[in-house]
Amino acid sequence: MTRTPPHLESCPVSTHQPAKPSSAPLKVRIRMATEKDMPAIQEIYAHYVSNTTASFEEEPPTVAEMTARWQRVHSRGLPYLVATYRNQVVGYAYAGPFRERSGYRYTIEDSVYVSEEYRGRDVGNELMTELIARCIALGFRQMIAVIGDSTNASSLALHSRHGFFVVGALSSTCFKFGRWVDAVLMQRILGDGDNSLPPKNPGRGKRRSKR
Repeated sequence: MTRTPPHLESCPVSTHQPAKPSSAPLKVRIRMATEKDMPAIQEIYAHYVSNTTASFEEEPPTVAEMTARWQRVHSRGLPYLVATYRNQVVGYAYAGPFRERSGYRYTIEDSVYVSEEYRGRDVGNELMTELIARCIALGFRQMIAVIGDSTNASSLALHSRHGFFVVGALSSTCFKFGRWVDAVLMQRILGDGDNSLPPKNPGRGKRRSKR
């Protein structure tokens, strides 16, 4: 039986976040990622791997590995997005299969990472908005977030803001930086959810244009 950490038992999660310096929203451009973006994406992700429990990896993947991961997402026709500001990649988000078995094909899992320098400036919100819209257009019906560390307030707040709700937590499933860490499971209904029959081939629907 899944045990929810005590501070998550009173859902929904609050969307309040402490004010940060230079917190004015950035006017970012959201577009599909390309191979040329991989070094910037690797740098953003490496920070979270090396310094936080948002990721349960312990060694930052190389640019080559991040490129291979992007190619797997891209080959499935799934969205892998970047947010750019003044031609610099300041965040990225993508959707991947929640599980590989065919019965899970209408359920997708999201990942969103923002450059440490630009956190708290609405970049994650812009990425999440576009990612959800694209996944709905592709015919997916549920989106799952597996959030590293139940004290990860910014990620919990971002997902709550976009209609995710906590469904449970996997207690002490990671050991990193000398301590046990939980994984919080959140879920969001996409489109009609289970109120209608799904399309035959999710992930190959009409794609949204770049903006």
